[in-house]
Amino acid sequence: MKTINVQERSDKAEALFREGYNCAQAVYMAYADIYCISPEMAATISASFGGGMGRMREVCGACSGMFLVASHAIPANDPTNKEAKAANYKLVQELAADFKAEMGSIICRDLLGLNKKGDEPLPEERTEAYYKKRPCAEIVHHAAEVVGKHLEHLLEEKG
Repeated sequence: MKTINVQERSDKAEALFREGYNCAQAVYMAYADIYCISPEMAATISASFGGGMGRMREVCGACSGMFLVASHAIPANDPTNKEAKAANYKLVQELAADFKAEMGSIICRDLLGLNKKGDEPLPEERTEAYYKKRPCAEIVHHAAEVVGKHLEHLLEEKG
């Protein structure tokens, strides 16, 4: 397995977001190489999760990106393996709790201070004004840190 280097990967996630990838893509892509997932495949897999699930402003896309990484870190791909499923769900719950402890919520509209559930499907232009009014780049950075710290811990446990 490749090294984690949480700070570098968090910076990479933020840079990917600033390049135009959505929040979920940025977090997932920052770690996908560890699991031999190409950047193109990672971007494809995570594309629908941006903007709180297709700009519906539900679960934050950066959180969804963390949860996608969790699917690789603790795979639960055998429907008869209840232990693996429980371990995966435990990791997801821990990631959500750690993210929420710092950010206050895992819900996109709450993080952005929006009072409506949905949004138009057309993404906003990424301008300096966009970055000034949206904390998304910082949220992406934080999500990448949270999942990276958990990955480091999992690697320590494996020895």
